[in-house]
Formats: sequence, C-alpha cells, structure tokens
Amino acid sequence: MTVQSDTAPPDDPRPATEPEAAAEATADSGTAGSDGDEGKPALPVRRRRLRRILVRTAVVLTALVLLVAGSVFGYAYWTVRQSLPQLSGSTSVPGLAGEARIVRDGSGIPQIYAGTAHDLFMAQGYAMAQDRFWQMDTQRHVTSGRLAEMFGPSQVQTDKVARTFGWYRVAEQEVTLLSPQTRAYLRAFSDGVNAYLAQNEGAELSVEYPVLGFVSGDYRPEPWTPADSVSWLKTMAWNLNTGMIDQFQHAMLAARLPAGAAGDLFPGYDYTRWSPIVPDRVPGAASGTAATQASAPAASAPAPSTAAAGAPPGVSAEAAPALADSARVRDVLAAVLGPQGIGIGSNSWVVAGSRTTTGKPLLENDPHLAPSLPGIWYQVGLHCTRTGPDCPYDVTGLTFAGMPGVVLGHNAHISWGFTDLGAADSDLFVEKISGSTYEHRGKQKPLGVRKERIEVAGAPAVDITVRSTLHGPLISDVLKSADEVADEGKEPGVPPRGPRDDYAVAMQWTALDPAPTMDALFALNRAENWDEFRAAAEVFASPVQNMIYADTAGNIGYQTPGRIPVRKAGDSRHPVPGWTGAYDWTGYLPFDKLPTSFNPPEGYIVTANNAVVGPEYPHLIGSNWGTGYRSRRIAQLIEQGGRLDVAAMERITQDSWNGNAANLVPALLRTEVGDDTEPAQDLLRGWDFTQGADSAPAAYFNSVWRALLKNAFTDRLSRAGVKRYAYPDGGGRWFDVVRGLLDEPDSIWWTSATDPSVRGRDAMLRESMEQAAGDLRRRLGDDPRKWRWGALHTLTLENPTLGTGGPAPLRWLLNADPVEVGGGTDSVLANGWVPQKGFEVIWVPSMRMVVDLGDFERSRWVNLTGASGHTGADTYTDQVGLWAEGGSLPWPYGPQEVDAAARDRLRLTP
Repeated sequence: MTVQSDTAPPDDPRPATEPEAAAEATADSGTAGSDGDEGKPALPVRRRRLRRILVRTAVVLTALVLLVAGSVFGYAYWTVRQSLPQLSGSTSVPGLAGEARIVRDGSGIPQIYAGTAHDLFMAQGYAMAQDRFWQMDTQRHVTSGRLAEMFGPSQVQTDKVARTFGWYRVAEQEVTLLSPQTRAYLRAFSDGVNAYLAQNEGAELSVEYPVLGFVSGDYRPEPWTPADSVSWLKTMAWNLNTGMIDQFQHAMLAARLPAGAAGDLFPGYDYTRWSPIVPDRVPGAASGTAATQASAPAASAPAPSTAAAGAPPGVSAEAAPALADSARVRDVLAAVLGPQGIGIGSNSWVVAGSRTTTGKPLLENDPHLAPSLPGIWYQVGLHCTRTGPDCPYDVTGLTFAGMPGVVLGHNAHISWGFTDLGAADSDLFVEKISGSTYEHRGKQKPLGVRKERIEVAGAPAVDITVRSTLHGPLISDVLKSADEVADEGKEPGVPPRGPRDDYAVAMQWTALDPAPTMDALFALNRAENWDEFRAAAEVFASPVQNMIYADTAGNIGYQTPGRIPVRKAGDSRHPVPGWTGAYDWTGYLPFDKLPTSFNPPEGYIVTANNAVVGPEYPHLIGSNWGTGYRSRRIAQLIEQGGRLDVAAMERITQDSWNGNAANLVPALLRTEVGDDTEPAQDLLRGWDFTQGADSAPAAYFNSVWRALLKNAFTDRLSRAGVKRYAYPDGGGRWFDVVRGLLDEPDSIWWTSATDPSVRGRDAMLRESMEQAAGDLRRRLGDDPRKWRWGALHTLTLENPTLGTGGPAPLRWLLNADPVEVGGGTDSVLANGWVPQKGFEVIWVPSMRMVVDLGDFERSRWVNLTGASGHTGADTYTDQVGLWAEGGSLPWPYGPQEVDAAARDRLRLTP
C-alpha cells in the first residue's frame, strides 16, 4: 500500500483547498500575522503578485490593442481601397446609345470619346462621379442650403444664408429657360452620374460616406439633377462678388470714422499709373442708356475718394446696425466656400502671333481662388469620334466638379479664359420696415414672405422665414438669433422689431435673376470663330467676367459678358436708400454697349482685375476695380520678352516681384533703427523685390508690412469698432493707401492707437521694422541671412468638409502636408495671404494653363491638387508639388497623343 503525503508537491495540479485559498488571500491582502515582525513577509509577496498581474494584463492589453489596431487599420485600408473606382476594362452603363471610352493618362486626367453628344456627356457624368462624387454631393448641398442634412446642427447657419439667397431655387428656374439641347445635355450628364450611383454606395462612392454615417445615420445620396449642375454657378458668383464687400466697408467706415480719415483708405483707381484692359471707347457705346459714369475722374488724375463724398446722405449712420447684421453673412459662407472677394483675383493674357516664336497666338489663364482638396477644377477632354452637327464637340480644358462641358480651355479652333471683372452687378438697399410692409416711393408695400424648413441630422428641423422687397431678399434678417425672436414674442423665424430694427438691408444681384448661362458654356465649347465666341458671351449672364480669346487663324480678342445693371443713380460703391426709388435698377446694359477689343495694335491683352475701361467710358461697368500692379508687370514682361513661346509664358506666371516693396523699401531704408534691427534692415539693400520661397528679404519685408498694417490701421479700426468689416487685407488697395500716406508724415494714421509715443511716419516705420525683426528672430532664428519667406508662407490643403471637422485620423488621411511657396498678394505669382490671419496662403492660382494656338500639343497645364477626389488614389495630390514648383504637365489633345499618354482605358457599353 502506498502512503500518500498530506502535502502535495510544488507542481501538484490539484486546486487549493478553501483554507489554502483563504490563507493566500490573507497574505496578499497585507494583513497576515500580528503587529511587528510577523507581518513583514507579506509585503514582498504582495509586490510579486501585483507585478505578475500587471505583466499578464499588459500582455493581454497589448495583444488586444494590436488586434484592434490591426482590425482598424485593415478596415480603414479596405474602406480606402473600396472607394477607388474601376478605371480599366469595361462596364455596362444603362442608357448609353453606343460605346463610350474614358482614357486616363498617368495623372488620371480623363479624355472621353463617344459617337453622340448624349453619350459624350453621359460618359462625362459617369467619369466625374467616379472621381469626385463626394465633392459634387457636398457642393450641391451648399448651394441648396441642405448641409445640415449631412453634417448636423453646425451647418444650420450656412443653410440659412443659402436659403435666404435662394440659389437653388434660381437654378431650378434657370433650367426651364435653357434651350432644349442644353437641357438634354444636362439630363445626359445627370444620367451618367446616376448610373454610377446605381452601381455603388457607401464606401464604394467615397471614403467619407462611412464616416458621415456616424453623424447623419442613414444618409443616402439623392439622384443627380440638372439643377444640381447649374446651381454651382451661384456660389462662384458669390465668391467673386467684390462689390458687396466694398459697399460694407464704405458704409461702416463712413459711419465710424472722420470723413477725411475714411477717405484715406479708398484712394481710388489711378488711371495715371494703370492702363485699362480696353483703353478706347467701344464703338456705339455713347448712346442708348441712362446710366453713365459721370462721377468718374478725368483720365489725367486718380479717382477721388468715395468713402464719404457721394454717399447717400444719412444711410450709413441710420443703417449701421442692419449693415453689421448683413456683413455676418459673408463670414458664415467663408467657413464653407473660402474667403469672398477680397484679394481673390485672376490673371489672363493673350499674345498675338506678332510677338510669338510661331507666328500664332498664345493664351494664358490662372484664376485665383480659395484653395481646397480636392481642388475646384476638374481637367477633362470631350471628343466626338466624328464631329458634325449632331456631335460638334472636340474640346478640352477645365470645368467645375458637377458641371458638364468645359468652362475654360480650347477646342480645335479657339481658346478662351476668364478672370473676375469686379462688375457693378449688385447693390445693397437699405429698407424702411414697418411691421409686414416696407416703404417705397411714399407707399407701403407688403414684404414678400417665404417659409423654409431646414432638416438637421441628429436634431429637430429648423424653420425660417425669408422676407424680401422688390430689391431682393433681406439679408440682415438671416442670422438673427432665435433668442431675439423669442424675447420679442414674434413668430419663429421672423426677426424682432425695435428701434434698431426699423431698417433692414436687401441685396439686389444679377445672379439672383434667372438666366440661361449654361447655354453660353456649351456654345463656347463648340464656337469656331470670333463671332461665335461673342454670340456665346452674349448669353453669359453671371458671374460677370473678363473673357479673353485666341484662334488658330491668328486673332486675339477681349469681351465683357454678363448682365450689368442700368441704375437711375448711384455707382455701386455705397449702400443706397431703397425707400426713395431714386437708385432703382431700370434694366440691363445692352450687349453691344459692353467693352470689347479685337486684334489691338499692342499685340497683346492683359486682364488681372485691373480696370476694364477708362474714366471716359460712358457706362457704369464696374466700380470696384483692383489695382494695376499685376497687369502692368505682366505687360512689362511681355514687352521685354522678345518672341515668346510656351516656356516664356510659364516663366511670367512665376514672377514674384512685389510692387508694394518697390513703393515702401526706399522709405524703410531711410528710417533709423536700433542696432538689433540693422542686420534685418540690411537685407533690403539691393533687394530686387522678388519673393522666392528662399528669400530672406521677402521674409523680412512681409513681416514689416504685417506689423505696419496692424500698428497704423488695424488697431485704430478696432478702436472704432469696424475692424471686423473693414480690416486691412493687405492687397493692392492698401499698397496705394500707404504709398499715398508716405507723403503725409503727420497723418493721423501714423499715430499709434495703442502707444501714443509712436507718433509720425518715421516713428511708425521704425516701430514696425523693429517689431518685425524681433518676431522673425523668435520664429526663424537670430541670423537674418537664414530667414526664408517659404518658412512663413505655407499652403496647407485641407478637405473642406471632414478634413476640417472630422476626427484627427481622418484629417490626417484627407489633408495634404504643408508646402512652402513664394509669391504674394498682388504679385503675378499670387499666392495671397492676409496679415490679419498670418502668413499662411489663403488664395492661390487654382490652376494654370498656357495654350499654343500654333500647335495644341505644345500646350501645358497644371491643377492645384490632382484629378481624383479619393484619398487612396495616386492622383489625389500628385500635382501639388509640380504646381508649387511652377511646373506643368503635357496637355495631349489629338487622338494619337492621348493614346500615347494613356495609362488606363475604360469602355462603357450600353
């Protein structure tokens, strides 16, 4: 018999008995034994067990983290890959009459071929949905005032503004005005988009949609419609509406500043320094209209200030609160659409064959817009396999996401481009409101009232009431708070009335008057000569633009298109009283009265937001011209460049010369500064005023400029309570403001509003130079020679939806890394910045193109970002570096060249 021990060996697998377990627990608890030495062994035992537990827990947690991280990474990778569209092979697309082909090059740029116009535009819709549907979807929600349906309560204010303007309602009306042919093209494009939507959903459309599901639950994109395409023209018109900002600034400054001080800030367009686009009077323009530019200056002198003189009496002071409410509208939209108007311009120029190496024209265009990722432009070629009356398109260029055809580019015969004109196409009318009526010419008229309901993801719907007069919607209503309404006991959505609410502001704007502008775009795409180009321009209503032209026959030209109001009185510089009727619009200027130029003797035409016409021109075309710094510089480079080719045109686009520095540096070098600042001041000696990313002088000068604007203007405007509405943006107008004040050393603007010891021009310049030097030492180091403009002047491209408001990992996925750039505000290389916000770039050349009318295959182009809107695509940001370096891509046009450059080929079959 075997005798077993009462004590199990150390490796005994039996479980401990209850007494043993209790004893172990007691030991681990630190209470074993009595006081004194008997309890001491318990502490080491507890530590060993605790360490063992922590190690085991760490191992388990690490495994779980790795497992979860692997799962998350795997899911994210799968989601990103799933969103990438099919680019090669073949796919069936119901609704096509025949086969269509989408040929993409190494940059992902599609060239589309089809046998009929219907199939061509249907294939374009399919291709664009493949590349950019998320962008298209969010943009149509902007214009229709339905962003809150996607993103929740944060976008209710944006939707209120869009609903008040009624952009989408206008677009729906415009669709009914279009020709049957254009409506058919829009329908075909929509069918192509919807065919892609029928085949894909959720993550298959874009990586953003699964993330959006956490915000808006069961959101599903609706089918695309023609109005979705047309409506984006309204947001573009808004972004280019500089006149409204100018009116706000005039009104607020006139109300808060002494007349003389306000006048200093609006020096007017200097016709003695800057040439207009069309120097001579247009034939026949002197008759047939009641609107004249009678208040314009003589050609030999700059325009006088209009900040106070000429403003309708009493309007500024009486309406200041309502105007302040109205000004908030642009702040709300800027968060979604980027900065409006101020600083945003464009360059374009066309050179006749007499100035080129080929004897044929060259045409350049680089519109300046707010940056975004993906970029606003979509590169595309549209080619009928056999051109003829039923399929007349063989066109290539750039269009907006969601819009068929080509907005700017070239076909087999002509090329064209756009820049903003600064047209006098809107007015702010101050209205006298009494209850549900408003006064007009001595009578009370009922306010128009429209109810709107804004659906909100994850929250109750919001109801608003849009009120309007004959002059347009009351934009001072839109952002009134619900608390104000409740306090007054008014109907929800209707602003309260009180002493400050007897006045409201209505906006009359040509973009809100329905017009068949989409007809014009298709007409441009198929135009073959100057007459057909002008016929298309005649239909183009809004936004009013400068249009340049060149053709293979050797002609160049310019045309102002669009609706320019004829006014009983006023110059579109100031808000006007609506109740008198004295400033009402009476119609639009006839097309044959609009400025035009064909084969001018100079052999070139330059548009860079400079004045279109001289002061002798008898009709009011624009009242908010930019300055001529860019246009004059471009003209100088053309005249000095000898015979130009494509490469020479591209070099002009990269010119970073700073006209402001040419004005200001001599005064800065005459200013005595402290020993610590002298090394920085010395950077400016011998500087050529160019602003490359590696330039130390550019870094210092722009820092001085920023400090000077703050010290001389921002601080004083803040004290007056108008900084928000009239801050110094640092653009060309402010170049001229400071240039004029340099000859007035004792001006009030040279006295600091925060430090009375800084008094007079020299003291202000010294203070600004010393502040700038100190700031750069902190930012960039003690050695001024190592300072670099690009280290300050960076561009960060962000996805404007989830790239700014989404979780950090998604922002990292959707956004691009910062890039250093040269150039600056009102340089030809117009990478603009606003001193109020820092040195970061906030508007850019959104694309660049140079078209060679002698051989289209020598043409070049580059987009800001890339062809694709999918973060996982190799063409999402592939053009950013090339764009930042001033480079460009080949632009294949002919079928053999397109085929030679092809990387992906996709056949669309019925």
